[in-house]
Amino acid sequence: MRNAIVVVDDDPIIRMDIREMLEEGGYLVAGEAKNGEEAIELIARVKPDLAIMDIKMPVMNGIKASHIIRKLQQDTSVLLLTAYSQKELVKDAREAGVAAFLVKPVSEEDLLPAVEIALSQKEKMDSLKQDIKLLKQSIEERKSIEKAKGLVMQKHALSEEKAYAKMREVSMATRIPLAKLAADILRDGAEVLAGAGGRTHD
Repeated sequence: MRNAIVVVDDDPIIRMDIREMLEEGGYLVAGEAKNGEEAIELIARVKPDLAIMDIKMPVMNGIKASHIIRKLQQDTSVLLLTAYSQKELVKDAREAGVAAFLVKPVSEEDLLPAVEIALSQKEKMDSLKQDIKLLKQSIEERKSIEKAKGLVMQKHALSEEKAYAKMREVSMATRIPLAKLAADILRDGAEVLAGAGGRTHD
């Protein structure tokens, strides 16, 4: 699946040149915009992987638009284009959450590697977000299992070890994941074990 990119610049000639370079490089250009406001609307609609955006534009400049885009559409990376290489711009771009920036005029030799770097950073961030999400889910499931185990211990006068063994036994017999079984116990009570085919014993 090709990465989707939007191109934002108030100069239609520059937009056309960048589009051609990207398409020749095998990328999908999902849309174009001529100022920051149009860029925000376009990105909210097409949800591209990357926005290549000029800094100096009418209505809303690229840095202000980048701030808003990063808040509204966390999955879209931003590569800024500028006619200047001032340190202040680099600082502003970094604070706006920009993945990379290029100094105009843009050549294919500069553009495609910068796009690859920006997309690579996006992939790393996506992977990190997924890892964090799975970790949070695992922690929540662990908490749920611990709480359910406590209910089983209390209801059936079992030791911690035996309560956990009973939950695992029922989970395996019914093919219900342990986390799902724990959620059922917390919702409906420890009697769920008996209803699910588990016999409680000391």
